[in-house]
Amino acid sequence: MRKKIVAGNWKMNMDLKEGIALAKDLNSHFLANPLKHNNEVILCSPFIHLASVSPVLTAPGLSGGAQNCNDHKSGAYTGEVSAAMIRSTGALYVILGHSERRTLFGEDDALLAAKTTEALRNGLRVIFCCGEVLAEREKGIHFDVVKRHIEKGLFMLERDEFSKCIIAYEPVWAIGTGVTATPAQAQEMHHFIRGLVEGHYGKEAAEETIILYGGSCKASNAAELFANADVDGGLIGGASLVKEEFCAIVSAL
Repeated sequence: MRKKIVAGNWKMNMDLKEGIALAKDLNSHFLANPLKHNNEVILCSPFIHLASVSPVLTAPGLSGGAQNCNDHKSGAYTGEVSAAMIRSTGALYVILGHSERRTLFGEDDALLAAKTTEALRNGLRVIFCCGEVLAEREKGIHFDVVKRHIEKGLFMLERDEFSKCIIAYEPVWAIGTGVTATPAQAQEMHHFIRGLVEGHYGKEAAEETIILYGGSCKASNAAELFANADVDGGLIGGASLVKEEFCAIVSAL
Protein backbone atom coordinates (compact mmCIF):
# COMPACT_ATOMS: atom_id res chain seq x y z
CA MET A 1 0.00 0.00 0.00
CA ARG A 2 1.25 3.48 -0.89
CA LYS A 3 2.30 5.77 1.92
CA LYS A 4 -0.11 8.62 2.71
CA ILE A 5 1.57 11.98 3.18
CA VAL A 6 0.72 15.51 4.22
CA ALA A 7 3.51 18.01 3.54
CA GLY A 8 3.36 21.54 4.92
CA ASN A 9 4.95 24.27 2.82
CA TRP A 10 5.57 27.22 5.13
CA LYS A 11 6.72 29.40 2.20
CA MET A 12 8.30 32.71 3.34
CA ASN A 13 6.54 32.94 6.69
CA MET A 14 7.50 33.11 10.38
CA ASP A 15 10.74 34.20 11.95
CA LEU A 16 13.07 31.62 13.50
CA LYS A 17 11.49 31.76 16.96
CA GLU A 18 7.99 31.30 15.52
CA GLY A 19 9.09 28.47 13.25
CA ILE A 20 10.75 26.54 16.05
CA ALA A 21 7.70 27.05 18.27
CA LEU A 22 5.34 25.69 15.61
CA ALA A 23 7.63 22.72 14.94
CA LYS A 24 7.75 21.91 18.66
CA ASP A 25 3.97 22.20 18.97
CA LEU A 26 3.43 19.87 16.03
CA ASN A 27 6.01 17.42 17.29
CA SER A 28 4.30 17.30 20.69
CA HIS A 29 0.96 16.76 19.00
CA PHE A 30 2.20 13.82 16.95
CA LEU A 31 3.96 12.28 19.93
CA ALA A 32 0.66 12.38 21.81
CA ASN A 33 -1.36 11.40 18.74
CA PRO A 34 0.88 9.03 16.78
CA LEU A 35 0.51 8.91 13.03
CA LYS A 36 -1.13 5.80 11.72
CA HIS A 37 1.03 3.15 10.08
CA ASN A 38 2.14 4.20 6.60
CA ASN A 39 1.32 7.88 7.18
CA GLU A 40 3.96 10.62 7.13
CA VAL A 41 4.03 14.36 7.78
CA ILE A 42 6.70 16.62 6.28
CA LEU A 43 7.38 20.20 7.37
CA CYS A 44 9.08 22.23 4.64
CA SER A 45 10.46 25.35 6.27
CA PRO A 46 12.49 28.31 5.01
CA PHE A 47 16.24 27.67 4.80
CA ILE A 48 16.95 29.74 7.90
CA HIS A 49 14.80 27.40 10.01
CA LEU A 50 16.14 24.06 8.80
CA ALA A 51 19.07 23.46 11.13
CA SER A 52 16.93 24.34 14.16
CA VAL A 53 13.67 22.71 13.10
CA SER A 54 14.95 19.34 11.86
CA PRO A 55 16.33 18.14 15.25
CA VAL A 56 13.02 19.04 16.90
CA LEU A 57 11.08 16.58 14.76
CA THR A 58 11.36 13.40 16.83
CA ALA A 59 7.82 12.03 16.50
CA PRO A 60 7.68 8.86 14.37
CA GLY A 61 6.72 9.71 10.80
CA LEU A 62 7.48 13.43 11.14
CA SER A 63 10.25 14.76 8.88
CA GLY A 64 11.76 18.05 7.76
CA GLY A 65 12.24 19.41 4.27
CA ALA A 66 13.35 22.46 2.29
CA GLN A 67 11.43 24.46 -0.29
CA ASN A 68 14.14 24.66 -2.95
CA CYS A 69 17.79 23.92 -3.66
CA ASN A 70 20.46 24.91 -6.14
CA ASP A 71 21.42 22.67 -9.04
CA HIS A 72 25.16 22.91 -8.36
CA LYS A 73 27.22 20.98 -5.82
CA SER A 74 29.00 24.10 -4.50
CA GLY A 75 30.72 27.22 -5.72
CA ALA A 76 30.35 30.94 -6.32
CA TYR A 77 26.55 31.15 -6.17
CA THR A 78 25.96 33.89 -3.62
CA GLY A 79 22.72 33.51 -1.71
CA GLU A 80 22.06 29.96 -2.88
CA VAL A 81 21.77 26.76 -0.82
CA SER A 82 22.97 23.36 -2.03
CA ALA A 83 21.30 20.00 -1.62
CA ALA A 84 24.25 18.82 0.48
CA MET A 85 23.75 21.74 2.86
CA ILE A 86 20.09 20.87 3.24
CA ARG A 87 20.85 17.22 3.91
CA SER A 88 23.45 18.18 6.52
CA THR A 89 20.70 19.76 8.66
CA GLY A 90 18.91 16.43 8.98
CA ALA A 91 16.18 17.38 6.50
CA LEU A 92 15.06 14.50 4.28
CA TYR A 93 12.98 16.22 1.59
CA VAL A 94 13.03 19.16 -0.80
CA ILE A 95 10.20 20.72 -2.81
CA LEU A 96 11.16 21.39 -6.43
CA GLY A 97 9.20 22.94 -9.28
CA HIS A 98 6.64 24.73 -7.12
CA SER A 99 4.45 27.01 -9.23
CA GLU A 100 5.83 30.06 -7.43
CA ARG A 101 9.38 29.06 -8.38
CA ARG A 102 8.31 28.50 -11.98
CA THR A 103 6.33 31.73 -12.37
CA LEU A 104 8.08 34.21 -10.05
CA PHE A 105 11.66 33.04 -10.54
CA GLY A 106 11.49 31.68 -14.08
CA GLU A 107 12.60 28.13 -13.28
CA ASP A 108 12.19 26.01 -16.40
CA ASP A 109 12.05 22.28 -17.08
CA ALA A 110 15.78 21.93 -17.76
CA LEU A 111 16.78 23.68 -14.53
CA LEU A 112 14.32 21.63 -12.49
CA ALA A 113 15.64 18.40 -14.00
CA ALA A 114 19.15 19.43 -12.94
CA LYS A 115 17.95 20.35 -9.43
CA THR A 116 16.14 17.02 -9.10
CA THR A 117 19.24 15.09 -10.10
CA GLU A 118 21.42 17.03 -7.65
CA ALA A 119 18.94 16.60 -4.80
CA LEU A 120 18.73 12.85 -5.30
CA ARG A 121 22.51 12.60 -5.58
CA ASN A 122 22.76 14.07 -2.10
CA GLY A 123 20.28 11.73 -0.46
CA LEU A 124 17.22 13.97 -0.47
CA ARG A 125 13.78 12.81 -1.52
CA VAL A 126 12.07 15.14 -3.98
CA ILE A 127 8.54 16.51 -3.86
CA PHE A 128 8.21 17.47 -7.52
CA CYS A 129 5.42 19.92 -8.35
CA CYS A 130 3.54 20.18 -11.61
CA GLY A 131 0.36 21.92 -12.68
CA GLU A 132 -1.39 24.35 -14.99
CA VAL A 133 -2.38 28.00 -14.67
CA LEU A 134 -5.97 29.12 -15.26
CA ALA A 135 -5.40 30.16 -18.90
CA GLU A 136 -3.97 26.74 -19.71
CA ARG A 137 -6.96 24.95 -18.17
CA GLU A 138 -9.38 27.23 -20.00
CA LYS A 139 -7.61 26.40 -23.28
CA GLY A 140 -7.94 22.69 -22.50
CA ILE A 141 -4.18 22.09 -22.52
CA HIS A 142 -3.83 21.27 -18.80
CA PHE A 143 -3.00 17.63 -19.48
CA ASP A 144 -0.32 18.67 -21.99
CA VAL A 145 1.25 21.06 -19.47
CA VAL A 146 1.40 18.48 -16.69
CA LYS A 147 2.73 15.85 -19.12
CA ARG A 148 5.55 18.19 -20.15
CA HIS A 149 6.45 19.06 -16.57
CA ILE A 150 6.75 15.39 -15.61
CA GLU A 151 8.45 14.14 -18.76
CA LYS A 152 11.04 16.94 -18.80
CA GLY A 153 11.58 17.14 -15.05
CA LEU A 154 11.48 13.49 -13.94
CA PHE A 155 11.52 10.95 -16.75
CA MET A 156 15.27 11.35 -17.33
CA LEU A 157 15.69 9.44 -14.05
CA GLU A 158 16.41 5.75 -13.73
CA ARG A 159 13.65 3.67 -12.14
CA ASP A 160 15.34 3.46 -8.73
CA GLU A 161 15.96 7.22 -8.71
CA PHE A 162 12.36 7.97 -9.64
CA SER A 163 11.17 5.83 -6.74
CA LYS A 164 12.60 8.50 -4.40
CA CYS A 165 10.32 11.16 -5.86
CA ILE A 166 6.84 12.26 -4.84
CA ILE A 167 4.68 14.11 -7.35
CA ALA A 168 2.52 17.02 -6.21
CA TYR A 169 -0.20 18.24 -8.57
CA GLU A 170 -0.87 21.95 -8.22
CA PRO A 171 -3.77 23.46 -10.12
CA VAL A 172 -2.16 26.91 -9.99
CA TRP A 173 -5.54 28.59 -10.38
CA ALA A 174 -6.50 27.11 -6.99
CA ILE A 175 -3.46 28.23 -4.97
CA GLY A 176 -4.11 31.09 -2.58
CA THR A 177 -7.34 31.94 -4.38
CA GLY A 178 -9.76 30.12 -2.13
CA VAL A 179 -10.87 28.12 -5.18
CA THR A 180 -10.28 24.38 -4.99
CA ALA A 181 -10.32 21.82 -7.74
CA THR A 182 -13.29 19.54 -7.25
CA PRO A 183 -12.51 16.05 -5.99
CA ALA A 184 -13.41 14.80 -9.47
CA GLN A 185 -10.96 17.22 -11.12
CA ALA A 186 -8.22 16.24 -8.70
CA GLN A 187 -8.83 12.53 -9.24
CA GLU A 188 -8.91 12.98 -13.01
CA MET A 189 -5.47 14.62 -13.10
CA HIS A 190 -3.94 12.28 -10.52
CA HIS A 191 -5.17 9.29 -12.52
CA PHE A 192 -3.67 10.85 -15.66
CA ILE A 193 -0.32 11.34 -13.90
CA ARG A 194 -0.31 7.75 -12.68
CA GLY A 195 -0.93 6.66 -16.26
CA LEU A 196 2.09 8.66 -17.44
CA VAL A 197 4.26 6.92 -14.85
CA GLU A 198 2.92 3.52 -15.89
CA GLY A 199 3.67 4.27 -19.53
CA HIS A 200 7.27 5.16 -18.74
CA TYR A 201 8.26 2.98 -15.77
CA GLY A 202 5.62 0.24 -15.71
CA LYS A 203 2.53 -0.64 -13.69
CA GLU A 204 4.35 -1.53 -10.47
CA ALA A 205 6.13 1.83 -10.39
CA ALA A 206 2.86 3.62 -11.07
CA GLU A 207 1.12 1.86 -8.21
CA GLU A 208 3.97 2.79 -5.86
CA THR A 209 4.16 6.47 -6.85
CA ILE A 210 2.81 8.89 -4.26
CA ILE A 211 0.81 11.76 -5.78
CA LEU A 212 -0.20 14.67 -3.56
CA TYR A 213 -2.80 17.35 -4.20
CA GLY A 214 -1.74 20.96 -3.66
CA GLY A 215 -4.34 23.66 -4.19
CA SER A 216 -6.24 25.29 -1.32
CA CYS A 217 -6.61 22.03 0.56
CA LYS A 218 -8.00 22.69 4.03
CA ALA A 219 -9.60 20.87 6.93
CA SER A 220 -13.08 21.31 5.48
CA ASN A 221 -12.33 19.59 2.16
CA ALA A 222 -9.32 17.36 2.89
CA ALA A 223 -11.27 14.18 3.63
CA GLU A 224 -13.25 14.44 0.40
CA LEU A 225 -10.10 15.05 -1.65
CA PHE A 226 -8.09 12.30 0.06
CA ALA A 227 -10.91 9.78 -0.48
CA ASN A 228 -10.05 9.59 -4.17
CA ALA A 229 -8.18 6.48 -5.24
CA ASP A 230 -5.22 8.33 -6.77
CA VAL A 231 -4.90 11.16 -4.24
CA ASP A 232 -2.32 10.12 -1.65
CA GLY A 233 -2.37 13.21 0.53
CA GLY A 234 -1.68 16.90 0.20
CA LEU A 235 0.92 19.62 -0.18
CA ILE A 236 -0.47 22.29 2.14
CA GLY A 237 0.37 25.99 2.01
CA GLY A 238 -1.30 28.56 4.26
CA ALA A 239 -3.15 25.99 6.35
CA SER A 240 0.18 24.46 7.42
CA LEU A 241 0.93 27.59 9.46
CA VAL A 242 -1.98 26.98 11.83
CA LYS A 243 -1.48 23.98 14.10
CA GLU A 244 -5.17 23.11 14.56
CA GLU A 245 -5.99 23.40 10.85
CA PHE A 246 -2.92 21.44 9.79
CA CYS A 247 -3.51 18.66 12.30
CA ALA A 248 -7.13 18.39 11.17
CA ILE A 249 -5.91 17.92 7.59
CA VAL A 250 -3.52 15.20 8.73
CA SER A 251 -6.39 13.52 10.58
CA ALA A 252 -8.26 13.35 7.27
CA LEU A 253 -5.71 10.80 6.05
